[in-house]
Amino acid sequence: MVILTFHAEEFHAEESAVSMKVNCDVQLTLMANNLYRLFGARIGNGYTSAMSRHLFRDFVDATATVTLTGNEVLVRFQKRARNPPLIAAGFGDTPLSIPWLQGKHLRLVFEQGRGTWC
Repeated sequence: MVILTFHAEEFHAEESAVSMKVNCDVQLTLMANNLYRLFGARIGNGYTSAMSRHLFRDFVDATATVTLTGNEVLVRFQKRARNPPLIAAGFGDTPLSIPWLQGKHLRLVFEQGRGTWC
């Protein structure tokens, strides 16, 4: 397996484990950045150009209860001011099957005011 080298002004990695680590770190960073951009675009309402740390703080860094049942992974988020944009973006309505958990379905539930929104 050939690992391409990573070149920067002050850093010059050779084809080695260091190079592979740098390339992996760069690749994972790019993937995460693109996933945050897609997440912000789906939410809309000014989040399309938000920085990843802003999206993390407002939406990802949240408290939730995870319950595993026979055919479902239920994630119940506590009541938060940032839940309505997630609900409006359809995250509670998006069916998702998780292949590495024998096809269990992921269900997101957002606590909202007096009731529960799915």
